[in-house]
Amino acid sequence: MNFKNSFFILMTAVSLVAVSCKSTEVKQGTSIKQSKEEVIAIIDKVNNRWQDTHPELGNAFWNVAAYHTGNIEAYKVTKNKKYLDYSNAWAEKNQWIGAKSNNKSEWKYNYGETDKHVLFGDWQICFQTYIDLYNFTGKKDDYKIARAREVMEYQMSTSATDYWWWVDGLYMVMPVMTKLYHATGNEMYLEKLHAYLTHANSIMYDDETNLYFRDAKYVYPKHKSANGKKDFWARGDGWIFAGYAKIIQDLPNSSKHKKEYINRFKDMAKALVAAQQQEGYWTRSILDPEHAPGPETSGTAFFTYGFLWGINNGILDKATYFPVVEKSWNYLTGFALQADGAVGYVQPIGEKAIPGQVVDKNSTADFGVGAFLLAASEMSRFVK
Repeated sequence: MNFKNSFFILMTAVSLVAVSCKSTEVKQGTSIKQSKEEVIAIIDKVNNRWQDTHPELGNAFWNVAAYHTGNIEAYKVTKNKKYLDYSNAWAEKNQWIGAKSNNKSEWKYNYGETDKHVLFGDWQICFQTYIDLYNFTGKKDDYKIARAREVMEYQMSTSATDYWWWVDGLYMVMPVMTKLYHATGNEMYLEKLHAYLTHANSIMYDDETNLYFRDAKYVYPKHKSANGKKDFWARGDGWIFAGYAKIIQDLPNSSKHKKEYINRFKDMAKALVAAQQQEGYWTRSILDPEHAPGPETSGTAFFTYGFLWGINNGILDKATYFPVVEKSWNYLTGFALQADGAVGYVQPIGEKAIPGQVVDKNSTADFGVGAFLLAASEMSRFVK
């Protein structure tokens, strides 16, 4: 080896050490590359692009409403009034309601996109944002939560407990219950939350893996992945993992079920760590990467949000879980995020991992952007 090559190798090593030391110093022991200001800039890049290219606002169904749950978090950390105005305009366009039927005798909670499906959780997630907007104005504008209260209080007056029969619905509606508890002080919201979640656990939760099947159709061994394994859909488990984070933060310490939810959240966290791919993402079928290989952003973003929230609030050990976040955040910002602010590699609307389905840099969706904003907003709190 000649002198020139030796010198080059030495200087490269010194440079790498210097970069590493700088990163450690600035990030207080982490190796996340961005400062708080840079994370906020990422939020602005993603959210401004989405809003600028979607001026039509959309309806109150789940996919659009899921975006707004991320937009609200983006507003909380940026205080960018544009984001607040966008959600307010969306809520006003949809008259602060979900499905529109006023005839309670026809209200349904099986799958459906009609105005009769008032009790179906995909039409109730919008209430999360309506309640947040109500809180932002000092709880003065009761009309903002009037429909949410009407629907959920009617639902709670029935004897049924099987309202949440698919895992997505747990993200859609669990936080509605805790938010309305805070708005009203009505303990029934917390009791019914537990009753509905207990039913959901009985049909979807797998005690062996500490993960959730998407719904009863996908329970093993009735349904198997391509390689005969249990098939846990990443976005589905992302919904519930993020959902647990959202309700735990809303529950008072005196809540008799809070510890139960925290323990379930921790169990899921352990299970998810083991399934993370080296590149930082989770494949669409969590335990069978070969079933639908390749990166997927929506599930990964929800997991990242959950892990970060757990770390930020002392529920998950930073030393154990930050390396997981580091990898997933680098995937989200270094691979899924495109130069123009688009969030790619989002699996399209569906309910399972589909072998051969194309998911690439051009695959984006409102709910995927919402999940990204949740993760990025929580990251901005981490790098404070």
